[in-house]
Amino acid sequence: MARAGTNGILLLAAAVLSAGLAGCAGYRPAPKVFHEATIQPYRLDSGDRLRVTVFEQPSLSNTYTVDQAGYIAFPLVGQVPARGASLTQLEGALAQKLKQGYLRDPDVTIEIDRYRSIFIMGEVGQAGQYAYVPGMTIINAIAVSGGFSSRANQQDVDVTRKINGQILTGRVPITDPILAGDTIYVRERLF
Repeated sequence: MARAGTNGILLLAAAVLSAGLAGCAGYRPAPKVFHEATIQPYRLDSGDRLRVTVFEQPSLSNTYTVDQAGYIAFPLVGQVPARGASLTQLEGALAQKLKQGYLRDPDVTIEIDRYRSIFIMGEVGQAGQYAYVPGMTIINAIAVSGGFSSRANQQDVDVTRKINGQILTGRVPITDPILAGDTIYVRERLF
């Protein structure tokens, strides 16, 4: 009878271990485009605040925020699409709109005043929304959020990132760079 109980416990342990390993088998590393996005020019999206300067036009020079629909509301020309554009592309689009009956030769420059936030969840000291700083890595972001909890997997994390209109999630090392708008999830370690 004791032997049957021991065999049952061994079978249960084997089932739990194989279920855990099966979960690991479903894991996929981050796709190639995921890493390539970190070396591409910065793409604007909702939540970015821009400092727009129109040379010799102080009434047009101001800060503007990319709204939830992906536009900035600019005086004289109205809604200007910004989502997915680089700073250079948006400068050109804005200058082109201002040329259409408003200014003869507008000189427009745009800088990022404040990047959209990053989000950190899971096994960290204080999960939440944090300011993005250019050049930030995952380990920097975790430090800002109070560091790892005692149960955290400190090897790699899951990052969710919007690339070319698609939302992708990939598992990456904690030394990888992050982008504005990323969501970082620190998993609990198994042992």
